[in-house]
Amino acid sequence: MTQHKTITAAILVIGDEILSGRTKDQNIGYIAEYMTRIGVELREVRVVPDVEEEIVAALNALRARFTYVFTTGGIGPTHDDITAQCVAKAFGVSIDVDERAVEALLTRMKREDLNEMRLRMCRIPAGASLIDNPVSAAPGFRLGNVFVMAGVPRIMHAMLDNVAPTLETGVKIISETVEAGLPEGAYAGGLKEIAERYSELSIGSYPSFGTQGVKNQIVLRGKDLALLAQGRAEVEALIARLEAERAAK
Repeated sequence: MTQHKTITAAILVIGDEILSGRTKDQNIGYIAEYMTRIGVELREVRVVPDVEEEIVAALNALRARFTYVFTTGGIGPTHDDITAQCVAKAFGVSIDVDERAVEALLTRMKREDLNEMRLRMCRIPAGASLIDNPVSAAPGFRLGNVFVMAGVPRIMHAMLDNVAPTLETGVKIISETVEAGLPEGAYAGGLKEIAERYSELSIGSYPSFGTQGVKNQIVLRGKDLALLAQGRAEVEALIARLEAERAAK
């Protein structure tokens, strides 16, 4: 059995506006696809409100379990942007205005315009490195295995592009899809048996509904190309057999 190094990640989405439905999250799917492309396995996503104790608890739980944690939201200039202070509390370090962040903001505004609330965006936990923000200048930061990024999708995308080259990555996960023109109940038992034999693969069945009725797809995901090909062949053989039996009735 081939052994592959696994690099894992979690996303912590921070913000009352996400939980209320006012703002529709656009970052989870983007980060998930990005991580899959570079060989990092996203294992968990949490959404928490702008409440310090909940942010701190979630951060500590996630950073202990996964290789990397990506946070989005809560690093703007308003009173409810508390992510930076929560990260500092989670790590047990101080937080203060960081001159590196100030200099970054001064590339976009005059010093006299850098008021008290804008300086909130320059508060960085001790020991953190900055994440460049080429869109609006206010940086994100990294502390330990936690990457703190903006919630605005365009800014988050730019930050993630800067973060990605610094990440350790594993073997990329490859997926294969088998179209199944049968109801799930017809092949569920056989698919379960295949999944048990190929425990190194992730095998799932995903129905969708369109104008032509139900359409099922069986998706196999894994890191071993040979094993993936074998698993796909067995799934295709299962579907072909069941379709032939159905046609013969």
